[in-house]
Amino acid sequence: MKVIICGAGQVGWQIARHLSGEKNDVTVVDSNPDLVRRATDTLDVRGLTGFASYPDVLERAGARDADMIIAATFSDEVNMVTCQVAHSVFSVPRKIARLRARSYLDAIYSDLYRRDHLPIDVVISPEEEVAQAALARIRSPATFDTESFLSGDARLMGIQLDAECPVLETPLRQLAELFSTLRAIVVGIRRAGTLFVPEPGDQLFAGDQIYVFSHTVDAGRTLEIFGKSARQPERVLIVGGGNVGLTVARALESGPDRMRVRVIEKSRVKAEIAADALERTIVLHGDGLDMDILREAGVDRVDAVLCVTDDDKTNLLASVRAKTAGAMLSIALINDPTLVPLMAPLGIDAYINPRATTVSSILRHIRHGRVRGVYSVGDSEAEVIEAQVLSTSAIAGRQIREIDFPEGVLVGAVQKGGKVVSPSGSTRIEEGDVIVLFVLAADVPAVETLLQVSIDFF
Repeated sequence: MKVIICGAGQVGWQIARHLSGEKNDVTVVDSNPDLVRRATDTLDVRGLTGFASYPDVLERAGARDADMIIAATFSDEVNMVTCQVAHSVFSVPRKIARLRARSYLDAIYSDLYRRDHLPIDVVISPEEEVAQAALARIRSPATFDTESFLSGDARLMGIQLDAECPVLETPLRQLAELFSTLRAIVVGIRRAGTLFVPEPGDQLFAGDQIYVFSHTVDAGRTLEIFGKSARQPERVLIVGGGNVGLTVARALESGPDRMRVRVIEKSRVKAEIAADALERTIVLHGDGLDMDILREAGVDRVDAVLCVTDDDKTNLLASVRAKTAGAMLSIALINDPTLVPLMAPLGIDAYINPRATTVSSILRHIRHGRVRGVYSVGDSEAEVIEAQVLSTSAIAGRQIREIDFPEGVLVGAVQKGGKVVSPSGSTRIEEGDVIVLFVLAADVPAVETLLQVSIDFF
């Protein structure tokens, strides 16, 4: 597949890395020559310096025979015009645009993106993706990462193990024997900053970050086994009343749980907008780092604090102050992945990486064919791939132990006839089954080949 990626920032670079690693023909376009050079020096891609919305630049990038264009520059307007030019001049079949501005995303204007108006096939909103990720973290407070699969019947949960975890130093093989009815499996362990796929004889230690696949029904019991509480929060404090904070507050106050929410926003203008838009939420105008404001918001009584300002360091510091003042749980929005190692020493419970959520969203729309979902884990260290098994697939009709999966792959869950089963070595994978795999980044191309989806995009 021939793909043009417009924008060589963090999101564009990650998408280029994924697609070029799968042997697609990728061209990266950016007006910044340094970003283009970084892409061509580190990835197997072509690079072109220029403005992505210019027809002559797209022509030099190979738009006349491109299968897809992904517009992920920093400008919404450039992304929109790029898709228009790609459609009107070059008839590119599939166009994906990243749009940030709320006005462009309003449902009442959705007709704007019809083919006879502004032909964008898929609109990706980073802020909407981040808001959904934040909601998932709040509703699963004991995890630092969580995502649903198999139509909501299975969940991936990231769990930080502490010294009170009752199953430390227990081989994973023995865990499976102790809890034989539990539909859950440990698929990944991050230890000393390195993520790996465990063997049955591996043990868990305090300080490990583990990724567990669980049937949704068994999620609460799984958390308890690893020493965590499954209690849902009732009071939430949001620091940052911009688009992300406002979206999360609106969803929480109108949701079935009817959580009590308070918002702190430093900008008076944004605070007034939030106050007008929210019905049951109290909005306070002030600095989320100010201890007096935090006390006024009742930080010592909240179950969770969500810090989603547009500044990473403010989010980190506000999370630390809130925890110090008595908050049960802190979640921080972190754009810079180099700051993530500070979370544990600072006592921050979970974080949201906007880049990872956007990359995951774009990958879901890129990988058509039999791949139904893709989730990027950590700083693109691994992927979780949900795919339907084809009759021509190398894994169809074979037991899991007979399949030549790479070392960095584990089967997390299998859906047979609409029923989710916890996989074992004797589980036979049949045509029509839906399989969920935890795959380290280096092994993604090999897994795509096994599933035979890389040639079945459209």
